[in-house]
Amino acid sequence: MSGLGVPSPDICCDTHGMNVLHKTPDLADAVLATLADIPFPSVEAERPSALLRRCPAAAKTPLSDAPDLAKAAGVGEVHIKDERERMGLGSFKALGAAYVIARDAEEGNATGRTYVTASAGNHGLSVAAGAQAFGARAVVYLADTVPEGFADRLRSFGAEVVRHGAIYEEAMAGAAQAAKDNEWALLSDSSWPGYLDRPYTLMEGYLVLMQEAVAQMPAPPTHIFLQAGVGGLATACAAYSRVAWGAGPRIIVVEPEAAPALYESIKAGSAQVTEGPESAMGRLDCKEPSLIALKGLARDANDFILITEEEGTTGSAACAEAGYPTTPSGAAGVAGLLSARHTGDGLGLSDNSRVLVILSEQAA
Repeated sequence: MSGLGVPSPDICCDTHGMNVLHKTPDLADAVLATLADIPFPSVEAERPSALLRRCPAAAKTPLSDAPDLAKAAGVGEVHIKDERERMGLGSFKALGAAYVIARDAEEGNATGRTYVTASAGNHGLSVAAGAQAFGARAVVYLADTVPEGFADRLRSFGAEVVRHGAIYEEAMAGAAQAAKDNEWALLSDSSWPGYLDRPYTLMEGYLVLMQEAVAQMPAPPTHIFLQAGVGGLATACAAYSRVAWGAGPRIIVVEPEAAPALYESIKAGSAQVTEGPESAMGRLDCKEPSLIALKGLARDANDFILITEEEGTTGSAACAEAGYPTTPSGAAGVAGLLSARHTGDGLGLSDNSRVLVILSEQAA
């Protein structure tokens, strides 16, 4: 694909106490060299869009102007792509796993199939809803830290819930073993060597929200702040942004300090398994990146920043005050923008900046 290259700042540093990594060509090349067998993310947004147009629950989510947040951030405009009501499931994840199952159904391969996954939140709901819609079965592995109220919501969509392990990674290992033992279809939103096809398709589903945002924006953004766990949302949005807007927008990936998987991988020049305490930004509390996401972001993103737990809470509070209640995970892009005020001109923000952020989930 042409037009996807993006100029990068030539420094890598921590700025004014905030962890900021400016991607350099050398850092990007080092990562890309280790991922030669990994595909770049899809940019074929029309494929999931066409499928979703046949779904009665599908509707575009709004893009809203947020002048109060713009004032707080010291920028000209902030535009929020609001995913809190996506298909009645409460987050952008409705576009992912359910789309994979819908694609299987188109090929006659969903009815009667068992899909198994692990989830820290909304991905499991997408698997459960997709399985219910297409006559399949969903088994969702949850770590002990996931609230029982969420388990009950999964069950309301007909999913079987299995408790396994203390953290998400242990639940994922349990799901992967169950898939192997029972010949079930593993449906993860991450990717690793030997497991690429389903997450590639899943991330393709996320392109829909960015296709909508491109059509809804009054003008191209100067900056895009994208929150990341394993990186699926961020890489889909970044890849489509480059197709639509070229190298113009500065794309900043935001992660919790407690889970710096993409930041540390770009910094090291290869995929890293990180360690850290549990984060209150639970949907982003992922210690290892999706390899497809890492490859895409090594190409398409400009900067990687880490936010503290306090900054995450400040972001969600600011969103609530502006009339957009969400969780610290859902507001992490906003939190990154607000925290970037303390980086001086390190991210090129000014009172003329037009910023796009994604509100990725509804309040708990």
